[in-house]
Amino acid sequence: MKGENYISIEFPSKSCNEAFARGAIACFAAQLDPTLDELGDIKTAVSEAVTNCIVHAYPHEIGPIRLKARILEDHVLDITIKDRGCGIKDLAQARKPMFTTGGEERSGMGITIMESFMTEFRISSTPGKGTTIHMKRKIVRRGGSK
Repeated sequence: MKGENYISIEFPSKSCNEAFARGAIACFAAQLDPTLDELGDIKTAVSEAVTNCIVHAYPHEIGPIRLKARILEDHVLDITIKDRGCGIKDLAQARKPMFTTGGEERSGMGITIMESFMTEFRISSTPGKGTTIHMKRKIVRRGGSK
């Protein structure tokens, strides 16, 4: 699908950039006129994806995170978050709720949250090369001219 509008941002895997990513996606998504609930879901999903990059992809170093977003036809927000970190060895295990490699302070619910808050969700990973999360969220059109 051809995108109607897009952004592409790359930033280091520093914890302060999680808030930046939330804000950036909120500003970009605003053109679709989402409800506060829709916007909250989108921001939470992006926050989870970026936090996973920070905590899991680059556990001992700072590395690049790329956030891309597009507005597609039919009011769809298309988001990709990609790292070039350590990758996920067992994707099936990582997708299980409560599984984490981040220590006991982590809930292990990040992938489950992303998947439940978005209309579509895909994750791919290659050990030693990184992980890509691709999410879409259809924004409900409310009466009006959009």
